[in-house]
Formats: sequence, structure tokens, C-alpha cells
Amino acid sequence: MTAQRVRFSIQVGQQFAAWPEMVRLWQTAERLGYDGAYTYDHFMAVMMDPFDPCLEAWTALAALAVETEQLRLGVLVTGNTYRHPAVLAKMATTVDVISGGRLDFGIGSGWFEAEHTALGIPFRTAAERCAMLDEALTAMRALWTHRTVSFAGRYYTLREAIAEPKPVQRPHPPILIAASGEKRMLRLVARHADAWNSFGSPEVFRRKIAVLAEHCRAEGRDVDAIEKSVLLPAAIGDHPEAWEPLVAGYAAYLGIPPAEAAGWMLLGRPAEVRQQIARYLAVGVTHFILTITPFNFPVLERFAADVLPAFRAGGPGFLPWP
Repeated sequence: MTAQRVRFSIQVGQQFAAWPEMVRLWQTAERLGYDGAYTYDHFMAVMMDPFDPCLEAWTALAALAVETEQLRLGVLVTGNTYRHPAVLAKMATTVDVISGGRLDFGIGSGWFEAEHTALGIPFRTAAERCAMLDEALTAMRALWTHRTVSFAGRYYTLREAIAEPKPVQRPHPPILIAASGEKRMLRLVARHADAWNSFGSPEVFRRKIAVLAEHCRAEGRDVDAIEKSVLLPAAIGDHPEAWEPLVAGYAAYLGIPPAEAAGWMLLGRPAEVRQQIARYLAVGVTHFILTITPFNFPVLERFAADVLPAFRAGGPGFLPWP
């Protein structure tokens, strides 16, 4: 396996808190030694009261870039269907410049049909959304690396398009694709991505990484060159009953039994959480992104104190790669 540093980041939905609280959470994560932080790309609250305030992901990200100094940052993940790729490429470059080259460019095909319907954005078939993402990434990579770009696809067209300045990171910010579909989406990961994000148990990742490896062979790429990350809720403490509502809510969201949902989360005492992380590491996952609300400073702080150090170089649970 290509040597990869184990990373720990957070994802924070913009609907949970007032802006000062959001800034405080990101700055706290940076102070505690987390590697990155991400917004999410929704225009109205998901799994909550849709009338809850929800700030836009990319404009919030630009402001958070100014409020931090070291965190890698991004949107986990941008819905490709919401913005034209030339506009999105310019937005991403702007954030990369503002942040001094700290952007992870997260993107997916788009999935929340109700949001599309409410905003009048066409919600195409899964196959069409995948094809749109393929075209969009091809066009954006060209805009980030070429002086002018002409592109004629089924969904997008560019004619001598100019995109200046270029991103700080060369040839472009790392492309992170969120994908669970094994037939189409993992093929796009193999074709375009520097990093891949999904959710599931270690066993789910073991199977999907094997599928990704087949797509990488077809694309002439090394699967070990793609960082594998998992998005998962976390609850750390000494009393299981405290996180039962979290498990129940996640199970309902995924449409799976609570016992299965618990295997897709980090739950328990710090030693148990460290063991759960080790099981992901054993199948090739090296980046752990915790879903955190701005009200949950105790989890953020306890994870940083009792779990994160074990996986830093020299820590008692550190697993070198390879």
C-alpha cells in the first residue's frame, strides 16, 4: 500500500447553529489538531425541520477559510447538478486562493430529489447524473490546467473558455468524489478522483475497495493512490443509552436496522472507538470524517484527547502504512 497518513476531519451541516458558533467549532477543531473540516451542500435542512436556517455551502466555506489557518477544508460534497461546472471551477479556485491552497474539492452526482423539485432543478436518472458528473469533472480539470478550454459534451459546452487565475494547488485541488454505486460511480472515482468518500462498515468498504480496484485496473490507475475516507457519526462516552437516539436516527435515515447502523458509526468508550478505527484501517480506509453538530463540543474534544493521538506518529495505536 502507498504510504498514507491517517487523517481525522469533521463535517458540520450549516443548519445547526448561528454563524459565530460555526466559526468557533471550526477554530476549535483546528486547535485540537484535526486535519480538516467540511460543510455540506444543501439549501434546506436535511432530516430536520425544512424551515431551519441553512447557509449555502461554498460562500460559508470561503468565510471559514479566512477564519482558519491550517485545516484542509471543502464541501462534503458538492451536488454537481446544482451548478454549471465552469462556475463551480471558478468558485473552487477562489476558495483555494483565499485559503492559501487548502481546498479539498469534494463532489458527487447529487441525490436529494426533494431539494431539486423544490428549487426547480431537473432531477435526472442516476445514469444521467453520473454522465453529467463525468463531463463536469473533465471540463473542470481542463479549466484548472489549460489556458483556454473548448468542450462539447451532451450536458455541458465550453467555447474558448478562460479561467484565471489557476488554483494555488497544482495541477488542481485534490478531487474527492463521494460514491457508493459500484457500477457507475466507483468507475468515476477510478477515472477522476484523488480521494474517495463513502459510508458503511469495514466489511462494506472491503467489498467496495475490491470493486474500485477493478475499475482502477480498467482505467490504468493504482487503487492505492486514491485516499479512502469514511463519513460516520460518532459518540464517545461511558453510557450506551446516551447514543441510542443517534443510532435510531441514523438507522431511519439509511433505512437499515439499528444494529447494522451501529456498525457504520464510531460508538463507545475511547478504547472501543480506537478498535473500530483499526478495523477500518485494516481494509484500507485512512481518512475518518466525523459528522458533528456545533452543539457537540464534548465529542469533538474527547475524541481529540482520547482517540486521535493514538493514530498519530509515535502514538500507541499508530499503524504505519505500509
